Amino acid sequence: MKKGIILYQSKYGATKKYAEWLREETGYDCVETPKAVLHEILQYETIILCGGIYASGIAGLSFLKKNIAYLKDKKTAVFCVGASPYDEKAFQELKAHNMTGGLKDIPVFYGRGAWDESRMSWKDRTLCRLLQKSLAKKDPNTYEPWMKALMSAAGQSCDWTDKKYLLPLLDCQNRRM
Repeated sequence: MKKGIILYQSKYGATKKYAEWLREETGYDCVETPKAVLHEILQYETIILCGGIYASGIAGLSFLKKNIAYLKDKKTAVFCVGASPYDEKAFQELKAHNMTGGLKDIPVFYGRGAWDESRMSWKDRTLCRLLQKSLAKKDPNTYEPWMKALMSAAGQSCDWTDKKYLLPLLDCQNRRM
């Protein structure tokens, strides 16, 4: 049986960067989730899914949801990547929303990603601008952390990726070996 594989789904590159850093640290194989084939994935002991957060969903998580019955004996973890700074309340809500059913006991980790409106699709850029317009009507003193991040990043190119965000995941992997 092979040691481990990193499945990732990245829309704008931050999640792919984390997946590649994980590959360097672990020596695991690395495959984009849309190219993942279940019978090949079953050959691995450990599966790490890296996915960007979009509209409170984790990209690529559908692969785990669809195949969890086959993967239940694997050491599995999820590393999600978002543009907002870490916020415990938001993170717990994200987990409650996404990690349901057979996924509820899978450890989940968070890394801060990047923001670059010039690389966004027209749809994503438009949705973000509509949300920014809506938030601009609120009192900034009432903003949640993700709201502050969204408003401060508007019109800028920001990259908050950092290998330090992988440390809790790597520590967990080392304890589970």
